[in-house]
Amino acid sequence: METPALLAHLKTAVTRADIALPLHKRLKSALEELITDNRLKPGAALPGERALAEAVNLSRVTVRKAIELLVEEGYLLRRHGARTEVRSRVEKSMSTLTSFSEDMVARGLNPGCIWLNKKVSRPSPTEMMALGISSDTQVIRMTRIRVADGTPMALEISTVPVKFLPSPDLVGDSLYEALDKLGAMPERAIQRMRSRLASAYDAEHLKCDIGSPMLIMERRCFLADGQIVELSESRYVGDIYDFVLELNR
Repeated sequence: METPALLAHLKTAVTRADIALPLHKRLKSALEELITDNRLKPGAALPGERALAEAVNLSRVTVRKAIELLVEEGYLLRRHGARTEVRSRVEKSMSTLTSFSEDMVARGLNPGCIWLNKKVSRPSPTEMMALGISSDTQVIRMTRIRVADGTPMALEISTVPVKFLPSPDLVGDSLYEALDKLGAMPERAIQRMRSRLASAYDAEHLKCDIGSPMLIMERRCFLADGQIVELSESRYVGDIYDFVLELNR
């Protein structure tokens, strides 16, 4: 939505809103509706507080209150330099085994990654136990930032034995695409989820604050014959990803 149209819409919406609502909640509701209807798309920047206040005839304090509520509820994200933008949110089903790239494409987003490290290495004790391999087995260990439309979504560390992935150079943006070509596409997985606070390292790469809530997903992936093909740890900023589970009695 272009800025002039956005400001005109907000002015009309605030004017027509329930007069029993405080002004900042009228503005908050109008912005929230535009975001949930996808008329304000993820990554779209909002006009500055002064421009918003002048356009809808509200004080900057009132505008700031509305924006702060939307930030707290995960609809907006404050960037460095006083930029405020619509936050990207992704729903992730826990009932199917899909890759990050598949999830993003299914939601109309452009997946990508920023490689931090990928190399041939000896396995750590944790990797040896999780993958069922010996200390003299070589593995490919890959660390990358997963992005959608340029926005950091997750920090991912993946480990694959070289018997399934001979070289890290075979992996482009999608590990599963490379494994599929090599005849080593995972058929099932066991996942464990836990929470913790973002470290300085996490915050640097995921553009979040130190201490932000994070969801950590640990996954072991299996081939049809039971061999363990991958161990991964994915670190998600808690207010970007929503994990969805379907339960049946």
